[in-house]
Amino acid sequence: MNKLLSVKDLRKVYHTLDDEIVAIDDISFSVLEGEFISIVGPSGCGKSTILSILSNLVPSSGGEILLKDSSIAYMLQEDCLLPFRTILDNCLIGLEVTGKLTDENKKYVIDLLNTYGLGEFIDKYPSNLSGGMRQRVALIRTLATKPDILLLDEAMSALDYQSRLTISDDIYKIIKQEGKTAIMVTHDIAEAISMSDRIIVLTKRPSTVKKIYKIEFEDKSTPIENRKRKEFSGYYDKIWRDLDVHI
Repeated sequence: MNKLLSVKDLRKVYHTLDDEIVAIDDISFSVLEGEFISIVGPSGCGKSTILSILSNLVPSSGGEILLKDSSIAYMLQEDCLLPFRTILDNCLIGLEVTGKLTDENKKYVIDLLNTYGLGEFIDKYPSNLSGGMRQRVALIRTLATKPDILLLDEAMSALDYQSRLTISDDIYKIIKQEGKTAIMVTHDIAEAISMSDRIIVLTKRPSTVKKIYKIEFEDKSTPIENRKRKEFSGYYDKIWRDLDVHI
């Protein structure tokens, strides 16, 4: 597989009037085409900061990011659907902003909505959708600009447990079927194990990479089914012990 992204010695320092806070220090990892990567670590260790730097929302304080002919899209924790726009119009926002709203791209979005069970809601409004369906819409909105890499920041944390399990399956299937590469930040170790090809474990702040796990199941399947695999508890125990504090 091709290496799409390489992060080397990434560092972020926040300055105040009296002091400076080192959020992340010497973070290095790479991402291969088609991989699903999760980042876990103690609360406040800078997981979301890494995604913000990768998406150019905040500048880094050092290090380098090498992106090989790839585009990035960011799916936030909240779905942020506009209540006064239809589901289709919400999904077209990114194309409108980037000046890429063509008939071909609009058809691509409509096809995505139809393929992933949202076709009958194209002309409805967000208030007509469940929380899980709203997250699917948010993902399709993110896919609309045809990015190579998706950044998912606690994308399922606002859902109840049952909905979270279901939507994790949905999001995983959509990402894999569309051939996308993903980097997900999550507090949920089980979620990370069930969805990921590799998991990056960070230390507490100033965070560095403590360990990177390659997740291998004898019979890898959907996230819900992966939770039942015999290897699952072993990964969970190891990652839990690697964390400096509860996450």
